[in-house]
Amino acid sequence: MNHVAFLFTITFFLLCFDCKAQQNYSGNSVLSCKNDDKMGPSPSFLYTCNGLNKSCMAFLIFKSRPPFNTILTVSNLTSSNPEELARINDVTVFTEFPTGKEVIVPMNCSCLSRDYYQAETEYVLGQSPTYFTVANTTFQGLTTCDSLMRANPYGEFDLLPGMELHVPLRCACPTMHQVTNGTKYLLTYSVNWHDNITSIATRFNVAAGNLVDANGFNTPTETLFPFTTVLIPLPSEPLSSMTKVVSDPPDMSPPLIWSSMKRKSKRKFHTAIATTGGSIVVLCAVFYGGFLFRKRSARFVKRGEEGEKAKSLSSDDIRGEIAIIQHHSKVFEFKEIKKATKKFSSKNRIKGSVFRGVFGNDKNILAVKKMRGDASKEVNLLKRINHFNLIKLQGYCENDACSYLVYEYMENGSLREWLSKNRTTEDQILAKRILIALDIANGLQYLHNFTEPSYVHKNINSGNILLNKDLRAKIANFAFAEESERKITSSCALSDVERGYISPEYLEAGIVTTKVDVYAFGVVLLELITSKDFVTIPEEREAMLHVVIVNFIGKENEEEKVSMFVDPSFTGNNEKVCALQLVKLGLTCLIQQPEERPTMVQVVSSLLKIYVSYMDKIKNISA
Repeated sequence: MNHVAFLFTITFFLLCFDCKAQQNYSGNSVLSCKNDDKMGPSPSFLYTCNGLNKSCMAFLIFKSRPPFNTILTVSNLTSSNPEELARINDVTVFTEFPTGKEVIVPMNCSCLSRDYYQAETEYVLGQSPTYFTVANTTFQGLTTCDSLMRANPYGEFDLLPGMELHVPLRCACPTMHQVTNGTKYLLTYSVNWHDNITSIATRFNVAAGNLVDANGFNTPTETLFPFTTVLIPLPSEPLSSMTKVVSDPPDMSPPLIWSSMKRKSKRKFHTAIATTGGSIVVLCAVFYGGFLFRKRSARFVKRGEEGEKAKSLSSDDIRGEIAIIQHHSKVFEFKEIKKATKKFSSKNRIKGSVFRGVFGNDKNILAVKKMRGDASKEVNLLKRINHFNLIKLQGYCENDACSYLVYEYMENGSLREWLSKNRTTEDQILAKRILIALDIANGLQYLHNFTEPSYVHKNINSGNILLNKDLRAKIANFAFAEESERKITSSCALSDVERGYISPEYLEAGIVTTKVDVYAFGVVLLELITSKDFVTIPEEREAMLHVVIVNFIGKENEEEKVSMFVDPSFTGNNEKVCALQLVKLGLTCLIQQPEERPTMVQVVSSLLKIYVSYMDKIKNISA
C-alpha cells in the first residue's frame, strides 16, 4: 500500500511539474478588462511564477512610436538602463528610431507576488487616459488591462491626466525544463498583424517546437492575435539583427474582443477572424471606441491632435515634456492626519518625526513626516519627479507653522536598519543585494539625467534608502536636493549630512555636481556588500570602511583579504568573486577626483553586467 501511495505521489508531482513547466498563451482574453484569477493564476494578467529562479534578466520588444522613439524616451517609459538599451540595439544613446522599429529592452524580471512575474515601471497619464489604452496602445500589450487595474487604486473611470500609474510589464524566467534544454533568456514579444508561430520562430532563430512549448500551444498552426504577447526562448541575448521595422495597418487601436469568447471553444470563429485580416474585429473596436468616447467625452481630447504635437517635438523637447509633468498630490486636512496617526501616538512612530498612518475606509497605510517650517521646496520637487525608485509623495498638509508630508509606506524600513537586523537566509542572497544596488543606481540615474533641470540628491546614505515589502529600494529625503547646474551649494549645515558619505570637493569647497551622489553611492554599495557600517573599527581604531578596504586592493591575496570584510553569508567562490567586483565598483565611485568617478549611467551598466554574469554562473551550477 505504501508503495502505491509513493508511486501516486511521484506521478502527481511529475504531472504538476509538467503542467507548470511552461506559460500559457492568453489568446484574446487580454483585450478584455473583466478577467479574474480567483481560480488560480491567469495568463490574462501576467506570466506565472513557475521558473527556476524568482528573478532573472529578461527582454521585451517595444515598437518605436512618437513620443517614445529614442533611446532616452523608451528607457524612461520602461525604467530600463539607456546605456544597456543602446548596447543591445547596437546604437548610441542619442539614436532616434523610425516609427515602427522594434527595440529590444533588457529588464530585471522578478516574482514580486506569489503568482506572477513582472518588471516594474511607472507611467504618468497623458490626455484621454483609460487602463485599456495604456495597456494596449502606450505599452502595446506588454502589460494588461487587468494587471493595471489591480496594481493601481484608481477606478476604471477615475483616471485623469497627470496621475501616475504603476505598470507591471509582462516577463518570465526560464523553467527548469527550459534551462536544461539550453534556454538562458525569455523575450516577451508583442504580436504583429500577420504574425504566426512559424514566422516568429524563424526570425528569432529558434525551433518552432520550443516556441509552442514555451507558450502552451498545441500545434504550430494556432492563431495569434495582435496586441497579445508570446514568449520566445533564447539560448543567448537577442540580436539587433533579429528586429525589423513593422508596418502596421492604418488603424492601430487594438481590437476589443468580447470577454465571453474562449479560445478553445471558439477556435473556428477566431480562425475566420484571422483569415479575413481582422476587419470585423477592428469594426467592433471602432464601435466600442465611439461608445467609450461619448461616455467620457468631457475628459477626452482628440488623439490626432496629440499625435501631431508629438511628431513636432524634438528629443530635447520630449525629455522636457516628460520631466515637467506634475503629479496630483492630495492636500490633506490636518484632522485626517491626526486621525490616521492616532494623534501622532508613540505606537505609530516609525522613527524620529515619521509616523505610520492608516487613511480612509480602505485602510491605506502611508508614512507621515512632520517638519517644522516651509517644505514647499521638497514638495515641488517631489511633484515633478517620476520614477519607481524615488519615494512617492502622496500628499501634504500645512498646520501651525508645521508641514506634514505623506509618503508611500515602505514596509522594510531603511536599508541601514535592514542590514543591521538578523535576516533570513533568503534575505542574505547576494543577488538581492545587487538588485537593491541597481534600484538605488537607477533612481540616481533618473534624477541626474531625466529631470529638467537635473538634480543632485546631496544626502544619499543607507538611512535615506527605504525598502518596500518586496525589498525594492527607493530613495527618500529630498530636503537638501539641488539643481546640478549649481557649482557652489547654498548653505546647509554639514552636521545635518552624514560626514562618511560626503565627497571631498563638497566637504572642502561646497562644490555640487552629480559626482557628489556617485561618491555617496559608493559608500552605500560597500555597506550592502559588507553589511558593515560606513565607519568601521579595525583593531579598535575608528576608520572609514572604504579606507580600510582600499588598502587590500591590487595587492597579494586581495580576494582573500577583502572577503574578511564581506558579509559572511557569501561563502561560495562565485559569491566571493562577485563581491570583489562590487567592492571594486564601489571604490571607483570613491575616487578623490570627481571627474574620474563614473557617471550613474556607467554604474548601472556595470551593475547589470555583474548581475547577469553572476546569475549565469549560478544557473550553470544548478543545471
